[in-house]
This record gives sequence, C-alpha cells and structure tokens, in this order.
Amino acid sequence: MNDNKVAAIILGAGRGTRMKSDLPKVMMPVGGKPMIRHILDTLEEIKADKIVTVIAPDGDMVKKEVAPYPTCVQEKQLGTGHAVVAARSELFGFKGDILVIFGDQPLYTKDTMQKLLKKRREGYAVVCLGFRPEDPARYGRLIMNGSNLERIVEFKDATDEEKAINLCNSGMMCFDGEKLFEILAAISNENAAGEYYLTDAVEVALRKGLKCSAVECPVEEASAANTLEELALLEELLQKRNAQKGK
Repeated sequence: MNDNKVAAIILGAGRGTRMKSDLPKVMMPVGGKPMIRHILDTLEEIKADKIVTVIAPDGDMVKKEVAPYPTCVQEKQLGTGHAVVAARSELFGFKGDILVIFGDQPLYTKDTMQKLLKKRREGYAVVCLGFRPEDPARYGRLIMNGSNLERIVEFKDATDEEKAINLCNSGMMCFDGEKLFEILAAISNENAAGEYYLTDAVEVALRKGLKCSAVECPVEEASAANTLEELALLEELLQKRNAQKGK
C-alpha cells in the first residue's frame, strides 16, 4: 500500500429494535464481542489514521465501546447520507481515503478494505463494494460499464433487465476525502421517505464529472444483522472462518 492516509466512518446509530433487545444494534455480540469491535479491529489492522463512529443521541454505550476513537452524534435519523454528514466536524478537509462502513457488518476483512482503497487510488471519487448473493432479491444493483460504475439502482426501481444483474450493493463505500462532503451536500431528500441516501452519492459524483467504480467481496463478508436470525447466521459464518484459520 502507498502511504495515503485512511479514515473510516462507522455508522453506528441504528437501534436494535428488530433484535428484541435494548442494546444498540452495533453492540449485539458476534463471536463473543460487539459487532462494532470486529470492525474496529480490522480498521486497526489496515492502520487507519482516523476512525469516527456516528452514534445516536443516546449512544453512550457505543461511545464507550469505541473510545478512545471519537464519535459524532446524528441528532435525527434522516438516512445514511445524513448519518455520514454527521462526521463532517471530525473529517472535513481530510486528505486521503475515507471508508464508510455500516456497524452491523462485522465480517469485512482487511483484504477487502485494501481492495477498495487500491481501486479508489486509481482516480475514482467513489468506489462501492459489490457482492453476488445466491438470491439477489431486494438488493440495489450496481450497473457497471467496464470498470466504471454508472449507477446504483434500487430493486424497486429496477427494470427486469437490471434485476437480472446479480452484482449487488453491500453498503460499504470508499471516497476521496476531499470530495466526500461536497458530494454529500448535493444529495437531495426528495424521495418517499424524505431521507438522504448515501447511495445517491454515485449519481451526484457522476453529475459533477467525477468517476465511480466498484470492487467485489465474498458474499459472507457483506452479511449484515437486522434480526436475531441474521445475527445467528453471522455467528455461524464467523465460527466457520475461524475454523478455516485454525483458531
């Protein structure tokens, strides 16, 4: 790796309501430690220069878990794009790469993060992480043209032809730090939910004449936990991975 600086924004403001738990979602345990701790460990492996976690107003437990790394509060939950903007005070003007990671996806590896960073350094403003699930079901699709990402299409807006594409959006993205907040500032919330979606960053970047791309990771790495069933699956995947490593 070259010596570009790397920062990461972990989105950790989600509530564990569907987990039937009072714990913030990212504090749910996988492999004996909170999900968010796995992400921090991997970011430390890639020697990230800055790690900022976005938390809910009542996110003291998460704040304590990620200390001494700083946190920023997302006052209202107005979407993923809005959540990333909450980290602006810590990272505005950061010269380097900024990874944006959802705190309920603990299985990303060092290799995958480095692959994203490497692609970003080829001159792309935004790089998305894609995966090819057996059942692409309701995931957003990454529409590629060679190595350029042309757009992300949400499943409900996809044509039949686009639904046939099985390269799906995992959620993790990598940005040129000097462009990130300029891109986010141009995202609109004119949609049914009235929210600012991080995925719209691709459309905004392209409109600004910037280039976007995508890289792929193994399916299991993109697994997230929104329910207790999904949490159990993460546990299973982690045990399988540890067994392969002989841990």
